[in-house]
Amino acid sequence: MSEVGESEKADRSEPYAAAAGSAVSKVFISYASQDKAVADAVCQALEQAGVACWIAPRDVRAGQSYAAAIVEAINSCPMLVLLLSQGAIDSPHVLREVERASSKRRPVLSVRMDAGKLPSDLEYFLSANQWLDASGRPIEQILPALIESVGRHDDGQAGRQALDASSPAAGSVAAPVSSAAPAKSLPRWGTHAISVAVAVAALGLGYVLVNKFWLSKHVAAQRPATAATTVVSDKSIAVLPFTDMSEKKDQEYFGDGMAEEILNLLVRIPGLTVIGRTSSFQFKGKNEDLRAIGAKLNAAHVLEGSVRKSDERVRISAQLINARTGAHEWSETYDRHIDDVLKLQDTIAAAVARELQIAVASGYLNERSTVKSAVAYDLILRGRHASDRWDKEGEEEAVTLFRQALDRDATSSDASAELAFAYYKLGVGNFLTPAAAFEQARRAATTALRQDPKNTLAHYVLGKIHIVYDWDWDAAEREVHEVATLAPGSADALNGGARISLTLGRWDDALRQVKAALVLDPLDANAFQALTEIQIGRGHLPEAEAAIRRLLDIRPTYAWGHFYLGLILLERGDRKPALLEMQQERTDEEQLEGLAIVNHALGRNADSDAALTKLIKEHADVAAYGIAEAYAFRGQSDEAMRWLERAYTQKDPYLVYLKAEWPQNSLAAEPRFRAFLRKMKLPA
Repeated sequence: MSEVGESEKADRSEPYAAAAGSAVSKVFISYASQDKAVADAVCQALEQAGVACWIAPRDVRAGQSYAAAIVEAINSCPMLVLLLSQGAIDSPHVLREVERASSKRRPVLSVRMDAGKLPSDLEYFLSANQWLDASGRPIEQILPALIESVGRHDDGQAGRQALDASSPAAGSVAAPVSSAAPAKSLPRWGTHAISVAVAVAALGLGYVLVNKFWLSKHVAAQRPATAATTVVSDKSIAVLPFTDMSEKKDQEYFGDGMAEEILNLLVRIPGLTVIGRTSSFQFKGKNEDLRAIGAKLNAAHVLEGSVRKSDERVRISAQLINARTGAHEWSETYDRHIDDVLKLQDTIAAAVARELQIAVASGYLNERSTVKSAVAYDLILRGRHASDRWDKEGEEEAVTLFRQALDRDATSSDASAELAFAYYKLGVGNFLTPAAAFEQARRAATTALRQDPKNTLAHYVLGKIHIVYDWDWDAAEREVHEVATLAPGSADALNGGARISLTLGRWDDALRQVKAALVLDPLDANAFQALTEIQIGRGHLPEAEAAIRRLLDIRPTYAWGHFYLGLILLERGDRKPALLEMQQERTDEEQLEGLAIVNHALGRNADSDAALTKLIKEHADVAAYGIAEAYAFRGQSDEAMRWLERAYTQKDPYLVYLKAEWPQNSLAAEPRFRAFLRKMKLPA
C-alpha cells in the first residue's frame, strides 16, 4: 500500500580463471544488423570463458567518429569473429571490417550461418583463416567449438579449420583441412581448464538463447515473475553517484546531485537506455567491480565520477567505463566556478552521448549557462539528499531547504518541483493528512510548470496526485504521456502507467508496463511493490510472493513489505508465519492492521480487537482504508463499508489499491460496495 521507498554475485571465478592465460584476450565481433541477438549470445559465451568482446555497432550512420571507433577497436583486438550470413555478405560495413583486420594481420574466425554465396572479395580475405559451419543448426551447438577455436589461437598463428555440419557434436573442431601450420600447444591453463570454461559457457548460453528466442514467444508461461529478462543494449548506461573527494567529506549530497542531474539529462536522449536512479544509487559506497554492476543493472556502460567542492570552485572528474570489459572509454576532469555547474552537466552528458555514438538533436540537452544563485542550487541538492530518506524527518527537512532555495531564487522550477515531490511523499507516507500534503504538492507542481512547462518532475508529481488524490484517471494519463515525451529513457512514465492500470484493474497492461519499468530500473523496490499488487489482483499468489520477497531483498526496511508478505502467507493458509511477518512490519499502522487481521484468523479475538482498537484510536485520520480492510477480513461488512466511506471523505491515497486487494473479494457481493466503486470511477 505504499511507494515508500542485490542480487547475488554471479560466480564466474572458475571460467575466468580458466581463461586467464589465453593469448587472445579480446575479440572483435562483426555481423549483419539482423544477427545482433546471435552476436550478443556469442559475446556473452566468450566473456564467460574470459575473453572480452567488442561488438560492432550497427544502428548508427557511417561517419568519421564511427569509422575511427571501428578502426581503433579492430587495432586493439587480436582476433576478429565474423558471423557470416547472407546479410553480412551484403553489408559494406562487414567487408570493411574484415579488410581492416586482414590489413593488420589479425586472424579471422568465420562462423558460416547460412548457405550464402561468398563473393570474391570476401573469399580473398577469408580463405586462409578458420571456419566453423553453423548452417542449419542452433548457434548454441557451435559455441563450445567457437570458444575452443579462440582458445587455440596463440599470437595470431591460425590454421584453417572446419567443423563439419554433419558432425554429431559441436564440442570439438575437426582436423585442419589445409596445409596451414597446426595450432600451437594450449597455454599453461591446459586442456582440462578450457573444457571447464567451454562447458560452463555453453550451458549458460544455452539457457540464455532458450530464454531469449523461445520464452520471449511464450510470455504466458506460469512462473514467478519479478523483472523482465532483457538483452543488454550497446546503447545503455548506468550513472553511479559521484564520490565525495572533499577534505571534510561533507559533499556527498553534491556528488549525488551531480550524478542525478546528468542522469536526468541522459534520459531525454532518444535511443539511449538509462538505468534508473533508484537502481544505480544502490551501489553508493560499495567497492564493487564495475563489470558486476553493469551485469546486475543490464547496462553496457557505467558512468562514474568524483566531486571536490571548495568555496566557489568545483572540480569534477567523470569517466565512462565499458561494463563488459572494464575498459575506460572516456574520461575528463573539469575545474569550474560553481555558477557554471549546469553548463558543465550538459557538457558531460553530451560527451557521453558522443562516445556512445548517439546523435543528440538540438533541444534534448538544454544549454544552461549559469545558475542564478549558487546558494539556491546548493540548497536544492541538500534538500534532495534529505528527501531521499523517505521518512518524516527527511521530508520535513527537505521542505524547509526547498523553501529556502525559493527565497534565494523564486524563479527556480527545480526547487518548486522538488518541493512538490517532498509534499507528495509526506502524503503517501501518512506523515500529513492527504488534504494538507497533496494540495500543497499540487500548488508547488503547478508553480514549477509555470516557471518551466517542460519540468519532468513536476509533470510526474501531478500525475501521481491525479492518481492517489483526485482519482482522475484521464488527467493522470495525460501527465504520464508528458513524462514519456520529455524523458523517453526514463522508467517513470512506465511506472506511472502501471499504477493507473493497476488502479483500474487492467492487469495485463499493468504487468507489461511494470516489467518494462524493471528493465530500466531493476532494483526499484517501488516497482516490485506495484508488481506485488498486480499479481495479487491477477490471483497469482506465487508470483506475488516472489515479487514481495525480492522487494525485501533489495530493501529490508521497506514500509509495508512484511505486511504484504503476511497477507499473502495468510491467504495461502500459513497463519503462524503470517503472524511473524506482521510482527516484523516497521510501520505502526500497518503492523496494527496486520495483527488485527492475522489474530482474527488464528481465533485470537481479544488480540485482534486490541490491535484494531489501537489502530482506530491512534491513526483514524490517516488509516481509514486500512481500518476498512481489517474489518473486511474479519467479515464485518457494515463496519468495512462505513470506514470505506470515511476513507473516501478523507481522500485516503490507498483507496487506489481497492481493485487489487482482498476487500474486493470479501465485499464483492455487497451492492453498496459496487456503488462505492462507481463513485470512485472504478470498474464495478
